[in-house]
Parts: sequence; structure tokens; C-alpha cells
Amino acid sequence: MIKIYHNPRCSKSREGLNILAESGQDFQIVKYLDLPMEKEEIKEVLSLLGISAEDLIRKNEKVWKENYKDKKLSEDELLEAMQEHPKLIERPIVIRGEKAVIGRPSDKIKDLF
Repeated sequence: MIKIYHNPRCSKSREGLNILAESGQDFQIVKYLDLPMEKEEIKEVLSLLGISAEDLIRKNEKVWKENYKDKKLSEDELLEAMQEHPKLIERPIVIRGEKAVIGRPSDKIKDLF
């Protein structure tokens, strides 16, 4: 089963959703702003992506600039920030089995098929 961490207000996330819909494959939509991920789930996603917590953070978000920008944060503190402020998480994230991609650009999602 394919899973997409989706933000309906994000154009890239909507593009990713369209790619999945056009693929004809079954997928699950996770609206992670409505139901924030737990730290363990974020860790699992990071592991599948093969990146650090810092690489998953949207640093242009207002909440990042106002609260975290010039601070030296540990991996755990970054995970807590993403759990508390899910808007900080890059999107969309698409997972299929043991593979995951951040759908920026959207065509990266097609690499999972």
C-alpha cells in the first residue's frame, strides 16, 4: 500500500496526490496537519527517506524563523519541533514499502512505481 503525507493547501502535495490517482494504484492519504505524527513515526519516515531531521524541515516557514532559526538543535529537539508544528515537515512524502520520497519535484513520486 502506498501512503502519502498530504497537505491539501500545498500545490506540490496536490500534484503528488494527482500522480497517485492517475497511477491507478491503491493509496492511503494521511492529512498530517490534522493528525500530527508522533516522534517515532517521523523517525521511521526519516529512515525510509535516508535523511536527517534537519533535512525534512521547511526552513522558510514562519514558525521556524520565529522559534528555531538561529538555534543549535539536537535531532530529538528537531523531531519535537516537527511533532509540535507539523507545518514544518516537507511535503508531500510518499511511501511505498521500504522506499520513500519527498515529492519535490512531483515527478520523484513516479520513481516509486
